[in-house]
Amino acid sequence: MVDTIKGEYYYGMGRRKTAVARVRLFPNGDGTIVVNGKSARQYFGQRESASAALVAPLRLLELEDAYSMTVRVVGGGTSGQAGAIRHGVARALLRANPEWKQALRKAGFLTRDPRMKERKKPGLKRARKAPQYTKR
Repeated sequence: MVDTIKGEYYYGMGRRKTAVARVRLFPNGDGTIVVNGKSARQYFGQRESASAALVAPLRLLELEDAYSMTVRVVGGGTSGQAGAIRHGVARALLRANPEWKQALRKAGFLTRDPRMKERKKPGLKRARKAPQYTKR
């Protein structure tokens, strides 16, 4: 387990599907990422896409080793949590330096992804799948 980093930080909250991530970016860091008390590699396991999503905003601005981050994330699955963390990191970077807004916005990191699971409707098997039609 990695010790919690003390001192001043930049905060950002990100959401995706039903996942909510609270991100703290610590300047003058070494690039370590702690998610719910575990390292990001340990938390997300073999999912390379999830690990890549976490650092995408930092990679865009070429700041991968400039910040350390701690994340608390709840709800959703692996993909939703990774997207929520990416959103939170982008928002925290915006607090660190408002001049990065245009680059982050153009890359789509500041936009909250509105896609959610559609609810099941009565009389249907799933959200849209209807029972098989029989003529007789």
